[in-house]
Amino acid sequence: MNTAPSSAPESPAAAPSVATPTAAPAGSHRWLTADEQHVWRAYLHATTLLEDHLDRQLQRDAGMPHIYYGLLVKLAEAPRRRLRMTELARDAKITRSRLSHAVARLEKNGWVRREDCPSDKRGQFAVLTDEGREVLGRTAPGHVAAVRQALFDRLSPEQQKSLGEIMQIVAEGLQPNEAGADLPWLR
Repeated sequence: MNTAPSSAPESPAAAPSVATPTAAPAGSHRWLTADEQHVWRAYLHATTLLEDHLDRQLQRDAGMPHIYYGLLVKLAEAPRRRLRMTELARDAKITRSRLSHAVARLEKNGWVRREDCPSDKRGQFAVLTDEGREVLGRTAPGHVAAVRQALFDRLSPEQQKSLGEIMQIVAEGLQPNEAGADLPWLR
């Protein structure tokens, strides 16, 4: 999947690592240049390693995956430590089904509880318990140290600022604003 068609002007190394849409007319593909391919692969490699590093640290120190830690943080930052399940799914960028499974595990640990929504019979809130807040408080220092060691300590202040600006641009370009967008966290 890493070779460009023979008519492509760029080298085979510049071909995309993902399938291109079949609806595009032949010859109209904008293949990645060799430099772009290098950046893309470095990004994929680094983000995969970073996510694995953080997940292993949280599993070792707190017995939870990174996604669960993120849910606890979102609840801790919410007013009254509670969010509607649909809002939590949207904020975490996960499907409602995956969120329901995660919250069930967090409930089993006593870190989160669900409450019915009084204004919507179908709605529920996820609420961070006192025990969940304590676990988060114990876990956060080690997690922050892992993030700092893996990312921020390796970058200069200028690189940190550039990375933040770049990621903000990418996120804004990918965040759909139109109503009815087909988003996993709405399913």
